[in-house]
Amino acid sequence: MNIIEWTTELRLALALALGFLVGIERESTKLEQGSVIFGGVRTYPIISLLGFGCAWLQRYGVGLMLPVGLSVMGALAAIAYITKTKAGHHGFTSEASALLTFVVGAVALLADVWIAMALAVVNTVLLSEKAELETYLDRFNKVEFLAVVKFILVTVIILPVLPNQDYTAFGLNPTRIWQIVILVSSIGFVGYFLSKRFGNKVSLWLSGVFGGIVSSTATTVAVARIAQKSPEHSGMALQASILASSMMYLRILVLILALNPSFLPAMWWRLTILFLVGVVLSFRVRPQGESEEMTTFPNLHNPFEIRPSLVFALMFVLLMVVTKLIEQRLGNTGLLAFSAVVGFADITPYVLSLLHPSAAMARSVVLAIMVAMMCNTLAKSIYFASVVPSARREAFLRYGVWAALHLPLIFIQ
Repeated sequence: MNIIEWTTELRLALALALGFLVGIERESTKLEQGSVIFGGVRTYPIISLLGFGCAWLQRYGVGLMLPVGLSVMGALAAIAYITKTKAGHHGFTSEASALLTFVVGAVALLADVWIAMALAVVNTVLLSEKAELETYLDRFNKVEFLAVVKFILVTVIILPVLPNQDYTAFGLNPTRIWQIVILVSSIGFVGYFLSKRFGNKVSLWLSGVFGGIVSSTATTVAVARIAQKSPEHSGMALQASILASSMMYLRILVLILALNPSFLPAMWWRLTILFLVGVVLSFRVRPQGESEEMTTFPNLHNPFEIRPSLVFALMFVLLMVVTKLIEQRLGNTGLLAFSAVVGFADITPYVLSLLHPSAAMARSVVLAIMVAMMCNTLAKSIYFASVVPSARREAFLRYGVWAALHLPLIFIQ
């Protein structure tokens, strides 16, 4: 139910306000940069009203008013662009935004108001953030960009044509498997670009948090190698490793929420406690006076590349099949033993393979996930301590306490 009844009068006021929004941005740009702009605080509201008026006339039977009005605006924009280029100025941004403002005015009358508001706000943001966008693109690796494009294309092409039904006795559903790959890669994608975006501006520990969204194990290895090369930063590297490992619990919680929320009552409080324990254990690791070196992790792989995604899909299918076989032949004991072994590798595909059990195995799945996370925590202490001998005692102590705290959570009902 709409709280506001969008009458013609309110829609007219909205079209005027959205035109002012774009006009104010263009006027401020003209004042700040002294550049040649198509229009300003008066021109863009008038353009929006022109679009509104053409839409109103067309709705009342004056045919072709919208295409005629848009054609006239296009001709004016073309004339302005030609004149500007002859004067030695380049760029079609203001002219294009003027055409879009005309459309916004028309849409404000003819369609849901949120469409007009969204178009105007996005238009204004793109205009005002030009410098920031260009700076970001300058730092954007072409290989990363192509990887993202390839992943999106493969997803758009493959996902719709995959059969959405179960195959074999293991219930392998191609559509669901690929959806899981997309979900996990998307979460990792956010962490990867946060690390790339802020890694040179923040200290190592915050880079560890961002890297932990991608892979806490890979981040632990990365910071350990940094500490190996620069032993004076071993404390901060251990702190980054623990914080990255803490993010593992939040990442798994998000995946459970997305894939099988029925496990949330049993898992959310366990994962939250272990996340908070990790944050507490990261306190006061770095010795006094240790500098906060700014860094990124060059060995963190973009999770939107095709090969890692396919490898993840194969691991997920393999672990799903093996898990089903162990459930059927060895029962709970075999599942827990297998969880302990898998915990020394990347546990994300294994955890996801467990999230579709029979009702009788639900309790065992919770135990298996907890055992896998506990062993993964121990594994990361071994990885870090073996690479950074100077922080070996501290790493075993903190990770050991953390792993031990999994035990009471495993057996609490």
